Amino acid sequence: MTPLSRRAFLLQGTAAACAVPAMGAVGPFLHVPGRQAPDLVLRGGAVFNGLGEAAREMDVAVRAGRITAMAPRLAARGREEIDARGLAVAPGFVDIHSHGDSSLREDPRAESVIRQGITTIVVGADGSSRFSGAVGRSFRDWERDVATMGPAVNVASMIGLGSVRGAVVGEADRRATADELARMVAMVERALSEGACGTSSGLEYTPGAFATVDELVALCRPLAQRGLPYATHMRNEDDRLLEAIDESIAVARGARCALQLSHLKQQGTRNWTKLNASLARLREARAAGVDAWFDVYPYEAYQTGLTNLFPVWARDGGDAAFLKRLDDPGTAPRIRSESLAKVEMIGGWDNVQIARVRNTADRDAEGQRLGAWARARGADPYEAAVGLLRRNEADVGMLGFAMSEENIDQLLAHAYGMVCSDGGGFAIDGPTRRGSPHPRGAGTMPRVLGRFVRERQALPLADAIHKMTARPADRVHLRDRGRLAVGMAGDAVVFDPATVADRATFANPFQYPVGISTVVVNGVVAVRDGQQLARTGRVLQAGGQHPR
Repeated sequence: MTPLSRRAFLLQGTAAACAVPAMGAVGPFLHVPGRQAPDLVLRGGAVFNGLGEAAREMDVAVRAGRITAMAPRLAARGREEIDARGLAVAPGFVDIHSHGDSSLREDPRAESVIRQGITTIVVGADGSSRFSGAVGRSFRDWERDVATMGPAVNVASMIGLGSVRGAVVGEADRRATADELARMVAMVERALSEGACGTSSGLEYTPGAFATVDELVALCRPLAQRGLPYATHMRNEDDRLLEAIDESIAVARGARCALQLSHLKQQGTRNWTKLNASLARLREARAAGVDAWFDVYPYEAYQTGLTNLFPVWARDGGDAAFLKRLDDPGTAPRIRSESLAKVEMIGGWDNVQIARVRNTADRDAEGQRLGAWARARGADPYEAAVGLLRRNEADVGMLGFAMSEENIDQLLAHAYGMVCSDGGGFAIDGPTRRGSPHPRGAGTMPRVLGRFVRERQALPLADAIHKMTARPADRVHLRDRGRLAVGMAGDAVVFDPATVADRATFANPFQYPVGISTVVVNGVVAVRDGQQLARTGRVLQAGGQHPR
């Protein structure tokens, strides 16, 4: 793409954008004069404000971590200047469903995250947060802990209802008592009052899977007055997908809270046709007054624990009890039968890839398809899987190849959708380079921009940016993120829409994307030309009432 055609591409629809009224009190493209020089000026880029509007060729000035001016030509010179001519300038991407906090203590650089242009991660997903709201591990305790790490990216967190249940009820498959439920509700209330940005559930995982609808409703009621969402990894994402969506809507309706369906998908070839019915459920719920949205990642494989191929009832009581049942003549046959049915649904053992093991002797399995790995050893694949679980104390990561790229096209483009990674954080060097993680941890945002916007043309560039910025920021009440506008936080990403692309693959996930030249976090250049220069992330708290 030549510089001229790139500029034309970036600025397509500018005339229509100019007719849009200014946003808010000061507007997105105004110059607020000041006496002091900006710390940073991004010069001449095609600026996307994050609201889905077309780009405008602008300069963006930042001082003391805030955007202070935006205009076609700013006279003031910055202490640091970035030439963004011919490039897109967007708000820093907000990943609404991330596990990037899992490795921050080991490596706060969060290289695979920030090099995607992600400047804020929302963690505490799938029912699991690093605090429960209990005394001794509250949101405030976690906040102080993260601050000491000096993360490269901003971090916001939901409170995981599985973590809450584990702290109060434990790993048992039973109903919470009235006293236990009251304690859990108080823990949720405390976390939300301290700044947590929603609740999350992981209903395919234990102990969250043992929660009833009534329990979930009670725990989500504190969200209603704050306008914050209940984000759910639903109880099922394959054969009982539609029933799981119905249950999720019932929780939101009962709690009178907003609903976020996490990483919406249709697993297994026979379930790909449920896409339209899934979206119809959401449309009907919204028509009935439920504030329902979803997020999606741009890959045909998911990542989970290998235990997820085994029935929930077999995991009652924790890992030790589960492993014991695998050897019990009274339960082992039923576990095998139900597990093989699950594997058949996703297309067989060659659609299962081992991502991570704990046992050094099993390291050769990482990155391998389980069916082929078992055959090479003359082993039955089910027995090979059980052997891995035994030797690794039930802690084995896997990828499942089960989704349709055509469905992903539609989900990414859908009016109710936004982009998530559901990925972890790692680096191509250092302590977090281990196993064979899902490439989404390094490639999600550039993959959307490159493959799904530029190549497949599933959605326009401005829409994709909106689904990565203002929409998720609004969803979890991060009021000063997700937009390029005067007064907003100085989080930005500069990229080339003609070349931006993911490079991480399932065979080699340890590769950073291309086409992203500059990432700014809280007004400081964090990444430039392939080099990480600073770590200026902070913990963000949800605040205020529901955005209007």
